[in-house]
Amino acid sequence: QVQLAESGGGLVQPGGSLRLACAASGSIRSINVMGWYRRAPGKQRVLVARISSTGSTDYADSVKGRFTISRDNAKNSVYLQMNSLKPEDTAAYYCNAGDVRADPGYWYPEVWGPGTLVTVSS
Repeated sequence: QVQLAESGGGLVQPGGSLRLACAASGSIRSINVMGWYRRAPGKQRVLVARISSTGSTDYADSVKGRFTISRDNAKNSVYLQMNSLKPEDTAAYYCNAGDVRADPGYWYPEVWGPGTLVTVSS
């Protein structure tokens, strides 16, 4: 079974920075896409950023220039560096892994982490 575990959430003042990390565990052979989504209070979950196994990235317009996604394929991990945080970035952040292949012959279209809370407030 493949699982994702996020870390790095917390309370930060506006203008501050946080770094989220997500590690996948299990008998993983490959993960095509890894990404971060968020759900703000009272809103739907939306894409924040995603990165392919080859390093191609995609960002929501609201975070371009402030957030940077990266991954370590050897560690099956993905990171989100969040700078210049704003109160509207307050949300539960979820790690996602898409097109996951694991031994012995398992395929998961996507796997979600339990989420980590980010609160931006003075």
